[in-house]
Amino acid sequence: MTTNGRKSTATDSSQLSINQHNSVNDDQILSVTPYSARSKTPFIKRGTRQFIQVTLALFSAGLATFALLYCVQPILPVLSHDFGVSPATSSLSLSLSTGMMAMGLLFTGPVSDAVGRKSVMVVALMLAAVCTLICAFMQSWNAILLMRALVGLSLSGVAAVAMTYLSEEIHPSVVAFSMGLYISGNSIGGMSGRLVSGVLTDFFSWRIAVAVIGLFALAAAIMFWRILPPSKHFRASSLKPRKMLINFKLHWRDKGLPMLFAEGFLLMGSFVTLFNYIGYRLLSSPYHLSQALVGVISVVYLMGTYSSPKAGALTGVYGRGPVLMGSTALMLVGILITAFSPVWAIFMGMILVTGGFFAAHSVASGWIGCRARRAKGQASSLYLFSYYAGSSVAGTLGGYFWKSFGWYGITTFISLMLVVAIIVGYRLMHLTEARRLSV
Repeated sequence: MTTNGRKSTATDSSQLSINQHNSVNDDQILSVTPYSARSKTPFIKRGTRQFIQVTLALFSAGLATFALLYCVQPILPVLSHDFGVSPATSSLSLSLSTGMMAMGLLFTGPVSDAVGRKSVMVVALMLAAVCTLICAFMQSWNAILLMRALVGLSLSGVAAVAMTYLSEEIHPSVVAFSMGLYISGNSIGGMSGRLVSGVLTDFFSWRIAVAVIGLFALAAAIMFWRILPPSKHFRASSLKPRKMLINFKLHWRDKGLPMLFAEGFLLMGSFVTLFNYIGYRLLSSPYHLSQALVGVISVVYLMGTYSSPKAGALTGVYGRGPVLMGSTALMLVGILITAFSPVWAIFMGMILVTGGFFAAHSVASGWIGCRARRAKGQASSLYLFSYYAGSSVAGTLGGYFWKSFGWYGITTFISLMLVVAIIVGYRLMHLTEARRLSV
């Protein structure tokens, strides 16, 4: 076991597509047998031109992916006003994207196993950018929802494949560093999409804001296509539905994996619900904040760049179960603090929720690779499916709580999900202890 947070988390992630049949305990890090040990093709090493190209390309891809996905979140109240729809209906512009992304994750990973990593990611990112540009010119609400659904479906081709590409092509000694850059691009992209759309909407319009983000993503896709080195260690495999079905059943028969899938649903559902409806609260009485200020609040995402590696370090000392429960409890404390009226209290509560979320998510997602006995890539896809399904389902349901009970309804709804998440984390912790004692 390593006590280095970054190394532990990234090593967990790097196991998603290699050493599929290793058998390990929950708190052990899998030993990696490099594919290049069986071939003459070298891995990409740090300090080389190719390494710079890979890290820059995937950082920009991660940034563009999550900017496209979440750019509508701070402007949901504006969309409600312009199209005359309820908060719950407005939230569909995000929920449909995350829901279709969740569905796509079940297929784009296996497709990339057959046709290649780079080609899937390039086509996916370009399609998402084009659909976003088209969305900026749509005049009907249903047309906007259609474009947003296509954006989410397209982006699944990046989310499902990027980490697999890194684990295959980058030298094992620097996979942790590359993974960290990619994940930081994800978090910065989520923040940037919200920040840019919120500020530009205040000064211009939401259509200009969305178009700017679409153009940025298109430029990122072209750069990604031009500079990302082709896969050298990829070996095409045929799509075998029977084998996928067998592995799918095995994952759900495992005692721990379904609970980790549930954690992903509950954690992401809670987090997205908070950010979906906080704008409605702060734009209305008694705050009347500007759209730009609501967008700026997304800087709390920077808390995730600290809490994720910190959680990884703590798991080396305390184990995954206690850190997962503690991080989820921090989210619960944060959402309860947002129930108070002062803006500074709301902001502090959002910081705690954000820090707790990224910490809990990093622990749960890393746990998947150690828990799954085989087909680890498919197990990871199932976790991400549950993760984005939580965003879609809970993010929309929260609108009904907001409409009926205001912010206290949102607080209650999220608190209930987090309490369930803590209970699930407690069961996971004891399941791990029982498994360790039986070995």
